[in-house]
Parts: sequence; C-alpha cells; structure tokens
Amino acid sequence: MKSHENDEIDLEDAKLEKDKDRPIRSKGVVRIQNEALLSGLAYCISSCSMILVNKYVLSSYDFNAGISLMLYQNFISVIIVSTLSFLGVISTEPLTWRLIKVWLPVNFIFVGMLVTSMFSLKYINVAMVTILKNVTNVITAVGEMYLFQKDHDSRVWAALFLMIISAISGGITDLSFHAVGYAWQIINCFLTASYSVEYMNYRHSQQLLTLRRVMDTAKHVTKSGNLNEFSMVMLNNTLSLPLGLILIFVFNEVDYLSRT
Repeated sequence: MKSHENDEIDLEDAKLEKDKDRPIRSKGVVRIQNEALLSGLAYCISSCSMILVNKYVLSSYDFNAGISLMLYQNFISVIIVSTLSFLGVISTEPLTWRLIKVWLPVNFIFVGMLVTSMFSLKYINVAMVTILKNVTNVITAVGEMYLFQKDHDSRVWAALFLMIISAISGGITDLSFHAVGYAWQIINCFLTASYSVEYMNYRHSQQLLTLRRVMDTAKHVTKSGNLNEFSMVMLNNTLSLPLGLILIFVFNEVDYLSRT
C-alpha cells in the first residue's frame, strides 16, 4: 500500500516538473518562461547589432551623414511601434501637446546622445566605444550621490574604479586614437548619464538624473496616468524626427546626400 502511494506521489511530482517546463497558457495567450533572460538576450543582440551596423556604414562605406542615418533608424522605429499599436499587440499613449511639452527636454538629450554616438563611431573602433561607455556608469553614480544623496558601498566604487582604469588603459594603448572621436564619446557619456534611468529603480520611484522628474510629470498628463516603455519609445523617436531634420540642415548633410 505504501509503495503504491509513493508511486502516485512520484508520478504527481514528475507531472508537476513537466508542467513547469511548459509555457504557461492563459486565455489563449502563451506566457514564456524566463522572460527577463530572453529580454536581456534580445537587448544585447539588438544593441550589438546596431553598433556594428552603424560602424560598418560610417567607416567602411565612409558615409558622412550620421544624423541622416539616425533619422532613418528612428523613422523605422516609429513605423514598427505604430503598426504594433494599431494591431493591438502593444499599447501606447496618444501624443498630446501637453505630453510633448513635458517630454521635449528629455528628447533633446536623447537626440544629442544618438548624434554624438554616431559621430564617435565614425572615428573610434567598436571595442573602444564599448570600453568608454563604462564611464557613463561612473558619471551616473556620482550624479546620484550629489543630486539624490544616494550612497554606494565600497564594492560599487571598486567596480567603478576598475571601469575607469580600463578606459584609461584602453585609451593609452589605442593605436587608432582620434581626439575628435574621443571628445564626441565623452560628451556622449555625459548625455547618456543625464538621460539614463534604471528600470527597477523607476518601478520603485528612485529614478535617476533627468528622467526622474520628467517621468513623474508626464504620468499626470497622460490619459491612463501611466507611461510605459512603448510610449516612451514612440515619444522619443517621433519627436526626434523634426529635430533630426533641423540638424541635417545645420550640419549641411543635405548637400552631401544630394552628391552621394
């Protein structure tokens, strides 16, 4: 009798373990296990691909219209997000004039971040760009400490110190050193630190730097009282289009494109 009960328990445990490995279905919607891991991998792949493609276009083809390239990519992003929103796959907030006015200062930083990244990639190799981007973490940590009185323990400062050492060591040993490229990348680090926000901290109302106040204000001018990631993508990329067009004329890329 005891053996029969144990067999039933074992079978039940095996069934439970098997069910854990299956995707969770809820009313026709499939929930994938380890969404955080898949999201992280997708972000890494897309981010690395974007950097490599931009570097290839700007350097290998000697393409001197980085702002136009940024404008094209942002336009494609707007089309993709708009299509997904229209099909009901994602939800986005409608672009009202009140929301645009609140978000515009953040968008200036966003565009500046993308433009300086394009300019630096023109002169610096991908490896050095990746190393120098670590300086952004140092700037963000210092900004948190002075602006929001957030203390960091010794392990954090040790890691940041190693990032600084790696950036200095990489710069000294960089055979293809280009002062203009490094200058653009340093500006990019400051702009990225000003713009950046850590998602988990945002969820717990401990936002970083510029986005901290703007996000709280933006939430109050939306219809739903919330501002999700897709809405921020739509806002940033849509508002970047007119600003990008202005920069194309300022940097005289129109003449270059007409001759290319």
